Parts: sequence; C-alpha cells; structure tokens
Amino acid sequence: MSDTKRNNPLTAFFHDEFPEQYQEPPGLQQKMKPIPDCGEKSYKGAGKLNGRKALVTGGDSGIGRAAAIAYAREGADVAINYLPAEQPDAEEVKELIEAEGRKAVLISGDLSDESFCHDLVKQAHNELGGLDVLALVAGKQQAVQNIEDLPTEQIYKTFEVNVFSLYWVVKAALPYLPEGGSIITTTSVEGYNPSPMLLDYAATKNAIIGFTVALGKQLAPKGIRVNSVAPGPIWTPLQISGGQPTENIPKFGKGTPPSPLNRAGQPAELADVYVFLASENSSYVTSQIYGITGGIPTA
Repeated sequence: MSDTKRNNPLTAFFHDEFPEQYQEPPGLQQKMKPIPDCGEKSYKGAGKLNGRKALVTGGDSGIGRAAAIAYAREGADVAINYLPAEQPDAEEVKELIEAEGRKAVLISGDLSDESFCHDLVKQAHNELGGLDVLALVAGKQQAVQNIEDLPTEQIYKTFEVNVFSLYWVVKAALPYLPEGGSIITTTSVEGYNPSPMLLDYAATKNAIIGFTVALGKQLAPKGIRVNSVAPGPIWTPLQISGGQPTENIPKFGKGTPPSPLNRAGQPAELADVYVFLASENSSYVTSQIYGITGGIPTA
C-alpha cells in the first residue's frame, strides 16, 4: 500500500462558513477573512514555462494572482494588470514573482478603456521583452436581484470589462504573439448555469465561451491556441465587494447552486490549469473550456 499522502477534496481547503463581510469594489484580498489561498506557499514549479513572457489581467488577487505566481514559479516573466485601488495587493504579487528570480511588471489601469488596453499590451511587451501568453482573468461582477434595478451603466461596464476588453487586448497583442503562443480567457459556471441575480455577468460569461471557441478556430492556422477556464464558486475579492449579496457570504460555495464538494474553491486550485493551457503540454488543445467548478455541471 502506498504511503503517499492524499487530501480529501471535501476538506483540502477552507470548508467552514465564511465571516460575513463587505468591501467597496474592487476590494483588497489582503483584507479578506480568510485571505484566499493563491498558492503563495504551496505552488511548486517544474520549469514548464521557462523563458516565457506572460500578461495576466486581474493578476493582483484571486485567480489571476494564482496564475501569476504559478507562471513565475514555472520560469516565466510576468506583467500583471489591476485597478489603481488594488495597488497594495499588486505589490505583494510583485514581491512573490521577484522572489523566484523572474521579472515582474505592474501596470494599473481600467480595462473598460480601449486605448488603455492597447497601451497595456504594448507596455507589457516592451518591458518583458516579448509576449507569449495572455491570461485574461479580470472581471466585473455585481449582484442585482431585480432587472428593474439593474442600471444601464452597470450593464455597459460589465460588458466592457468582461467581453470588449478581450477583443481590444487580443487585437493589440496579435502582432507580438509568436507561433506557439497561448491565449487563455476566463469564463464561469455562470455561463452555463446562470444565477438570477447576475443577469449581466452571466451573459458576459456566456459570450466569452463563444468568443473563445471562435477565436481558437480563427487563430489555429497561425499556431496560436485559445482556451478558457470556467471557475465555479471561488473565494476572491469579487465575491465580497458586491459579487454576492453580503448575507450570502457565510454559505458561499454551499448555497445555490451548491458545489457537490460543499465548499468554495480557492484560487490555488485553478493554477495548474492556467499553467497547462499556457505550456506546450497542451499543444493539441484549442477552443476548449475547462470547468473547475467543484462538480457543478457545465453542460
């Protein structure tokens, strides 16, 4: 019998009720209780991305932070994008990247601005000395219970950040991306099983699925792969800054729809998939959606 340690997925990460909490959006990870696990202490690299240059949007916290840390530990130099209010979290990520001997580039700005998206890509390319990987993780999510109360301004902003920015960033990056480059978008279980309080967010996540599959087909002849990750309920600042009603926070991941694993996921649990899709291990993978949902169906 093997003596290899195996973790029960029901209890491998935080699985109690969360303290009720709220922050003004976009929220800071370092002020959350408990602080999300982005693999700061657990992720161990194996040289899968040696010499790569990656741009990660939303790289200051949550899923983007987990991807950025993993990329650096796999040998990549990393540029991260975030909002100015998230600077304290971004500084932590910079230290973690540089602790691996990799270059870290911090670029703050709003992805709902097309001109900024163009400048973001150009700066990332210039300061990294190349660009191989786009991990497009940043998103906007604000729960609104009734469509009558959903502001038009919020609808526009959610689509600009979650969907339009993908077009703007990819268009700006294509002149730089080489054969073997990888684009990774981030959709959600909400794109398949939408919550009634997330009418705008769920619609954007469904749109990202179509964008990813179509772009993968379009760019295949260029040798550039395009795939997406579909997270379920993951403990990130998005949730405690309006993404969920505050009263839902204690049972986040245990509520509706419930995860069969009866807990929220942690960003660290997605890092390996972002690495896989960025690496040559996924050379025969494009136009695919990878669900990491704790068992919530994506079909």
